[in-house]
Amino acid sequence: MALTDAQLTDHGLEPIGAGRILLIACGALAREILDLKQANGWDHMDLTCLPAKYHLFPDKITEAVRDAVAKHRGNYDTIFVVYADCGTGGLLKAACQELGVEMVAGPHCYSFFEGNETFAAQSESEITTFYLTDFLVRQFDAFIIKPMGLDRHPELRDMYFGNYEKLVYQAQTDDPALTRKAQAAAGRLGLAFERRFTGYGDLQKTLGRL
Repeated sequence: MALTDAQLTDHGLEPIGAGRILLIACGALAREILDLKQANGWDHMDLTCLPAKYHLFPDKITEAVRDAVAKHRGNYDTIFVVYADCGTGGLLKAACQELGVEMVAGPHCYSFFEGNETFAAQSESEITTFYLTDFLVRQFDAFIIKPMGLDRHPELRDMYFGNYEKLVYQAQTDDPALTRKAQAAAGRLGLAFERRFTGYGDLQKTLGRL
């Protein structure tokens, strides 16, 4: 069955049971990780993903990661968590330390796609910037418009986004259709648009060391 964004959003992804390292990741990163695995021949890694919708409910992430580690730990030599802090306020990092598993460094995926050092260096000058990744461009309505109620009350747009100036599309891939969709998203939010090709950033470097 083909992997769909709807499946990744609501259900995540089950591991296939092959490899000595299990990656526990956000469903929003599934395609990127699978692409990296294929491109680099990382057959020693398996992947399971929690539902991408936890992006909207970060209080669910830490306990879900705990449950996933407990569920799969006996089947793999190593578990690596492919979440940054992602709005957990340090709780995920503390849980990973307690469980004895490593995780991706950084505050969120926007940072590690850009490169954590680069993102930190420019963060003060981009405080009025709103970021989208490939996944969030594809799922713009489901993750931005509908949760904020802008489909029902478009007049609320300026209340939510009035302090933003620019939408930066962090492109993991070269896809003209996604770029057009990201530019249209910027227009819907009343923001200037910038496409910034990041590739896989620190995600690729981190997984490459495993």
